[in-house]
Amino acid sequence: MDNNIEKRIQSLRDRLSYLQDIFAGKHGDNANLLHERLETFTERARWGQLDDPHSEMASLEDLFAYVEKRLEECITPMDKVRIVRHPQRICLRDILENVYDNFTEVGGQDEHSLDPSMLIARAVITRRSGKKTYTQSVMVIGQEKGHGAEFRNGGSVKPWGNAKALQYMRVAETEGIPIHTYIFTPGSYPIEDNPGAAQQIARNIYGMAGLRVPVVAVISEGGSGGAEAIGLADKRLMLSHGYYSVISPEGAAAIEGRIKAGMRATPELIEHCAEHLRITAQDNLAFGYIDRIVQEPPLGARPWHFDFFRHLRQEVIRATDEVVISTRRMPLLKGMALSRRRKPDANMEEMFMRWDLSASARERLRDRRQQKFLRLSRHAARDRRPFWTKTASAFWDWLSKPWRTFKYDFYRKHQRHIRAVLEEVDNEWEQLKSRMLAPWRRLTGKADSTAAAQAREELTALSAWSGEGRKSKWNYLSPRYKVDRTITCPNSASYGCLDLWGPDLFAEFAGVCSHCGYHFPMEPEWYVKNVFDAGSVFEFNSEIEAGNPLDFPDFAPRIAEAQKKTGARSGCMTFEARIDDIKMVVAMLMGTFRGGSVGAAEGYKFVEAAQRAAKKRYPFLAYVHGTAGIRIQEGTHGVIQMPRCTVAVRRYIESGGLYMVLYDTNSFAGPLASFLGCSPYQFAVRSSNIGFAGPGVIKETTGMDIPPKYHRSYRALSRGHIQGIWDRRQIRANLKQALLTIGGRNLYYR
Repeated sequence: MDNNIEKRIQSLRDRLSYLQDIFAGKHGDNANLLHERLETFTERARWGQLDDPHSEMASLEDLFAYVEKRLEECITPMDKVRIVRHPQRICLRDILENVYDNFTEVGGQDEHSLDPSMLIARAVITRRSGKKTYTQSVMVIGQEKGHGAEFRNGGSVKPWGNAKALQYMRVAETEGIPIHTYIFTPGSYPIEDNPGAAQQIARNIYGMAGLRVPVVAVISEGGSGGAEAIGLADKRLMLSHGYYSVISPEGAAAIEGRIKAGMRATPELIEHCAEHLRITAQDNLAFGYIDRIVQEPPLGARPWHFDFFRHLRQEVIRATDEVVISTRRMPLLKGMALSRRRKPDANMEEMFMRWDLSASARERLRDRRQQKFLRLSRHAARDRRPFWTKTASAFWDWLSKPWRTFKYDFYRKHQRHIRAVLEEVDNEWEQLKSRMLAPWRRLTGKADSTAAAQAREELTALSAWSGEGRKSKWNYLSPRYKVDRTITCPNSASYGCLDLWGPDLFAEFAGVCSHCGYHFPMEPEWYVKNVFDAGSVFEFNSEIEAGNPLDFPDFAPRIAEAQKKTGARSGCMTFEARIDDIKMVVAMLMGTFRGGSVGAAEGYKFVEAAQRAAKKRYPFLAYVHGTAGIRIQEGTHGVIQMPRCTVAVRRYIESGGLYMVLYDTNSFAGPLASFLGCSPYQFAVRSSNIGFAGPGVIKETTGMDIPPKYHRSYRALSRGHIQGIWDRRQIRANLKQALLTIGGRNLYYR
């Protein structure tokens, strides 16, 4: 048999195997037809019975192409999930070899700096303008699966892999070259070894929000936090057979079906979840979370689809050009340049544009990226605020802006100088007045002023005894204090704690074991009433409520039940409050509302709170009573809150604000790996749990059994995730000390 024919037969076998794998038993008649024709052709070729081998082979290849094209029309979301996971799917090295003209892989040399799942390369693209040829450099960063290579860990990146990606993003920023990121990950590796999975993803998102060079992201498999670690980009392209989701369909099915350990969800339930999570490129384009779809060949791109690589090259060049053009000040020139590049027949390699930017253009680029993400997902939240309320608020912001600008941007900057001048004038006046009145005082013999006499009296007089009764220690008592029974501390076996009487534990002791200091969970109301000044709490945006933006089956009643049970409309409560008359803005994630999960409404309120704190120059506290992560039933409406809220936090911090995070009970997943984990000042209440993924998820994804107390706050402290551990009874005092001593150059009281 001809070697060329043998290779083409093997190629068709691979295509048939691929088709059978991605459809998982569906469309068996088509697969059987192709299998029968292929085996017949192979048998005839082996015995030399083919009259024209190349012609018959071409006919067989055409049949395969026809069947693939027909099956393309009935592909489902779960089929696309199987496509991006298949070993025959294109990988990042295929893209580097076929899209770019040359590249050099870079990275570290030891285990904790070179992660095989994260590939970083310095690449070049050659373009022409007339007879001249130009070489443009880019930094390419992305997850690498390597066609099923085990050492690549399926594209699941470890913390040091994400750290290396961030390092080379900063290298690209220093060198002034664009960054192209390629997302091929089911999610990050959920371990909390140094620097910690959640903490490192948060650093990556925060860092990308401030990059001053063009960033283009291409999504194939976008799995939640792992995708967001390199996904905050000026332009986000998505391959037509890719998916972008908050969780895998299998994970969603396990949660929805309440599947116990060791059991598996049914294929029907998994298909159901994949469909209703709205994870496809077409869905995400409709939501506005990607900018363009890159069309793939039928049933997805594979390494031999060279026309696809040429198309992808055109798209990434076009996207980079568009980002650079967006920084231009003149609308006419901008519009003309964009229109030329958006023509269907435009050859981007013949339209050269420099990718280096001026200092002012870099600032405009960064601001445009941040504004883009701040606008996302607002439509997915239910804003019940009356029209007149929103109008009045916007009008007041506009009206008060000149005063705020004068007070904080002018007066505060010159305040020390003005105060020093006034103090000098006051001192001179006091000296002058003393000299002028000295003769009169000598004549009257009243050298001592009344004020001085009163001061001496206060210093020498005895204190008066107050017979008033002692006030209650706490303004709010947990309803559990009414339980007239003893409570056993979880640490009793280790530390020999005695049983605690319920009324004492949840009232006087504030839920803290009097022997070992273990902190029992308390209600959100306990903190609102006992940490802040009495009567100072003013809630805002309470009308923004959680909903069901994807119309996920049977989810609306569960949201309504949570609202009825807690009396809150969402899992985030935003309010202004005071601690010893120091004003602040607080965003509280309430673990009592569906585990404190974050969706479009919670992200909307968090962003509004950060912007309110920036306008008023107040400190901003994120109090995490508890969060289970991103609300999976909202799909990408939820996961987009990770970069969106991080952008709001970064803008607040860079404006001179003080952003602090305080964790309590259980804090996990997406919020921790983004807008919470990026704070420079993070603290935790004792006995709280902090981590990227829970023990069950770690066991399922890695096969590892984590040690006891793996997520305890003291472990987060040891790896530098948090900066301190507080006793619940000392939160008020510690917060006051922090407000007076750390962060925030632009606070109203500084």
